[in-house]
Amino acid sequence: MDNVRLMRTSLYAGGTSPVKMIQAGFYNEDCIVYDLEDSVSLGEKDAARFLVYNLVKYQRPKDKYVIIRVNGLYSEFLNEDLEASVRAQPDAIRLPKVEYPEEVKKIDSQITEIERKAGIPEGKVQLWCNIESYLGVMNAEKIAKASPRVVALALGAEDFTASMSAERTKKGWEIFYARNVVLMACRAAGISAQDAVFSDLNDTEGLEEDLKMTRSLGFDGKTCVHPRQIDAVNRCFTPTAKQIHQAQRVLFALKEAAEKHTGVCVLDGAMVDLPMEKRARTVLAKAKAVGIPVEMEEVK
Repeated sequence: MDNVRLMRTSLYAGGTSPVKMIQAGFYNEDCIVYDLEDSVSLGEKDAARFLVYNLVKYQRPKDKYVIIRVNGLYSEFLNEDLEASVRAQPDAIRLPKVEYPEEVKKIDSQITEIERKAGIPEGKVQLWCNIESYLGVMNAEKIAKASPRVVALALGAEDFTASMSAERTKKGWEIFYARNVVLMACRAAGISAQDAVFSDLNDTEGLEEDLKMTRSLGFDGKTCVHPRQIDAVNRCFTPTAKQIHQAQRVLFALKEAAEKHTGVCVLDGAMVDLPMEKRARTVLAKAKAVGIPVEMEEVK
């Protein structure tokens, strides 16, 4: 739990804009997603692939988790995207609209072959799978466990609601079930759960309300559509001083109980059990990863 990799925020940067790709490295997001798919027109696919390859290979930003989103799994551009992306050696490749575990296994095999040819350690490149349809939601757990490379699932709300003939709303009840299914699939597989974007970049109050749902359900991160959303989303996934203090109290109470050779531990009139201990350790690990100094000390 000590080596927590921060994946609170991921920001897309269009692969045809060198300015936007360079600027993305100066924001506070944890993950940058260089995009070869939606933000790139058909006539610019080759140029975008060339630009992204060179940036990631030779000028990748420091202290960022670097992802490349390739074109669709049945796209004519996919094979060339994978070849260039793997050779650029990002942290991960983001796959759009994954619906079946067999798709992930096929991509895994392709990546492994490219790694072997390029002399890259096998398994180095990870996978994020976008879940963007009812089929993807139905198969989420199988997708999450389809390959050791898969380290995150990300819900795509716009495409999912379109596949359901549902109306996309700011309150988000139309994706409530899908959120829970994707989240439980990630927990079952032990990987990161990434929530859907909040698409209205001018509605700061709406974003805060959406983040309350994101946080209360238990997601690990969220994709941002604009840099101005980054700080709010980061705050959502950063432990507060109150949460850190309570986590320290839980662990100190457990330490005292162990010193007294008893398995019974009570704090504020409530039994401290294993889930509370795990939650406390997770809170402190996340705080440490963010750079907040946390010490095991006696706190009352």
